[in-house]
This record gives sequence, C-alpha cells and structure tokens, in this order.
Amino acid sequence: MAWGTEGHRIVAAIAENLLEASAKARVDALLATEPGATLSSISTWADETRDRSTAAWHYVNMPRGSVCIYDRTRDCPDGRCVVEALNTQISRLNATSQAEQLEALKYVVHLVADVHQPLHAGFADDRGGNTYQLQAFGRGTNLHAVWDSQMLRSVDAQSMVTAGSLSARNMPAGAGTSIPAEWAKESCLLASRADFYPSRQLDDEYLRTFRPIARERLYAAGMRLAAVLNAAFGADRTAPAR
Repeated sequence: MAWGTEGHRIVAAIAENLLEASAKARVDALLATEPGATLSSISTWADETRDRSTAAWHYVNMPRGSVCIYDRTRDCPDGRCVVEALNTQISRLNATSQAEQLEALKYVVHLVADVHQPLHAGFADDRGGNTYQLQAFGRGTNLHAVWDSQMLRSVDAQSMVTAGSLSARNMPAGAGTSIPAEWAKESCLLASRADFYPSRQLDDEYLRTFRPIARERLYAAGMRLAAVLNAAFGADRTAPAR
C-alpha cells in the first residue's frame, strides 16, 4: 500500500478542491451511481479490491543506480506496472458506460497517489523498501511502511488539504500536466538520493528532511489528479451513455 488511507484521502480532497465546475459535475454524477461514494471514499478502493492480477499496477521498479528514466521494455514488459496501468485507466475515463468510467475513476484516484510515493517507483532488490528493516517510532518496521503511513503520523489532514490546495493554485501554469512516466521518475530520483535510506535507527534528522518532501509529494499528486480529471471531464467533453 502507498500513503495509507489518510494519505490517499488527502490527495483526493486536494484534487476535489481544484476541479473545474464541469469536471466536478461529471465526477459527482459518476459517484452518485454508487450511493454514499465520495472522491475520498473511493481513493482506497484499488487497494481493497486488488488481487494477483492487479497487484503490480501499484508500482514500477527501475534499476538501482540508473537515471530513473522509465523504459517500458525494461521496466514494464507485460504492461503491468503503475505507469501503464495509469495510462490505461486515464484513457478509460471517457469509456462508453458510466460503470466503466466509475471503475476507471477509482483506479486513477488511487494510482496517481501511488506513483508519487517514492518507493512505488523504487527498486526490485529490496521490493521497494519492504525488505529494508529498521527501528522507527519505538518498534521494528521497514522503510516502505515508514513512507506509506508512519511518515504522516499525527498529521492534521484538513490543514494538509488546505495547504496542498493553496500550493497547487500557486504552481506555474502547466506544472500539473506531466505524464505518469515523469511522475515515476521524480519518485525514483527521490528514492535514489544518498540520504534516502536511513540508518537502521530512524532519527529526527531524517524526519525533518523527508516529512516536508512527503507532504510535497501528496500536494503534487492532488494537483495532478485534478489536472487529469479536468482534462478528461472538461466542458468540451460530452457525457457517455448510461
């Protein structure tokens, strides 16, 4: 899992605050077909329902020591990685039925957040930090778990949503229009930093360095999710048949 429930909901909430009116209307119409659903509530659906056929959609591995440039032939030869899954699901946002659109929306909301977690574009030799064991917050854990949820312990979710929305609105024009392979490259470059892998005892210096970066990745994910949905569901798009 990436970011845990709280992180995924923060990304979804930031994106919702940045939706254009036409895109929000389309998203709301899709959510209305599933009583009680909200953009935040569906943000963890892809984890809750994943199985062997979709597990690999949540990450991509690149060679350690590389420059983190995604190569589909090398990194995703069967098309089963987060980059290709996102490309596919984004294209399905304008499928011919609302049911297909809603499923695609659930995947896109989740996977955009996933690819912004550095260890979801990490390295196969330690399974994205899952086998890198360390002590953190008074117990044994691994680096992937630290980034998924422990980095955001005691977070004020509403403050993060507000800050993320303001941060996104102040981004230069075009900053949210990159593509999944580029988002994966950013994550991989973070995981490649010399100081990214801490000592076996997580210390305060690591948290002071990387907590702000974790927040920035969530903010970027929210902004880019909104950009994807605005592009797919903008005013120039027509609604599909039911």
